[in-house]
Amino acid sequence: MDLDALIADTREMVECESPSADLEAVARSAEVVARVGRRRLGVEPVRIVLDGRTHLRWRLGTGPSRVLLVGHHDTVWATGSLATRPCTVEGGVLRGPGCFDMKAGLAMAFQAAAGLDGVTVLVTGDEELGSPSSRAMIEDEARIASAALVLEGAGPGGALKSARKGVSLYDVVVRGRAAHAGLEPERGINATLELAHQALAVAALGDPLTGTTVTPTAARAGATTNTIPAEGSFAVDVRVRTLAEQDRVDLAIRSLGPVLPGARTLVTGGPNRPPMEAESSAQLLDRVRAIAERLGLPPVPAMAVGGASDGNFTAGVGTPTLDGLGAVGGGAHADDEHVLVDELPGRTRLVRSLITELLAVPTAECDTAGAGRR
Repeated sequence: MDLDALIADTREMVECESPSADLEAVARSAEVVARVGRRRLGVEPVRIVLDGRTHLRWRLGTGPSRVLLVGHHDTVWATGSLATRPCTVEGGVLRGPGCFDMKAGLAMAFQAAAGLDGVTVLVTGDEELGSPSSRAMIEDEARIASAALVLEGAGPGGALKSARKGVSLYDVVVRGRAAHAGLEPERGINATLELAHQALAVAALGDPLTGTTVTPTAARAGATTNTIPAEGSFAVDVRVRTLAEQDRVDLAIRSLGPVLPGARTLVTGGPNRPPMEAESSAQLLDRVRAIAERLGLPPVPAMAVGGASDGNFTAGVGTPTLDGLGAVGGGAHADDEHVLVDELPGRTRLVRSLITELLAVPTAECDTAGAGRR
């Protein structure tokens, strides 16, 4: 693997800022990513614009697509972040907004897939928003692949991500009745109090034994300090390890009713990403560990994480999926975001060897491995 090229390609992509909500910035970034990918893969990508967001897809070779590489080029960093967080390489550490999550992973994907037949590289532009426009495309690509490899950044110590929690997102809206807080508060129906009842009921749906978290987050109620609030709302973030838990919480939240007489409640939202359960990655994890041993690379740890990725979607349609194959580093979404430069070549070599081995597996065997597809 060409370390100088990995660094240069990562820097080129990092230095084109791509905050998810800025459609023009994402479009500019897509052109830079297309240029880098074309340089390494030798072919032009297909540009797919959905709801104004630019995604890229390369199909490599003439054979059917067998292995799907998944990544994204959008970031959480606002335009102008480079002014205070420039892309630098010092002391074996590459820094810059979006370097770990996940532009170094894109540079790795391009080198790992170069020259291979039967690989699709899919780079989306809205992952940080929950992939609202790209989800169906990701799922469609996963359904025709025998395996999906996600080049998101690794966990601590280079750990692969063998399981991810599923995510559900809700808004709970409460409607009461306004009244003067001093003159006739008894005529009001206090939306703030109803909101408090609902938030406590929602939080009680969490289950530490199963790893389910149900967290009320951003809330608002009322407009003035001397008025009984007539309306309020709060958001809910749900993380689950299994589909059964996701379904349980969904039913429970939708079944909540008002506590105060005369109050009304409305719940919107629902499951955003299905869980990526451990069994979806088990065979791929065994394979990559054997490859690492054969290549003389350090043992590869694995972990389950609470954060979600597009790997949740590929696993959700039943495609064997392994995540966290990207750069080793840390600080995603934080000021200390970084990539360990010396880890890039070995990690990229590991990914390429895994792809090559998967391409060599007979199609019938791959179909058996993915036989549990939904």
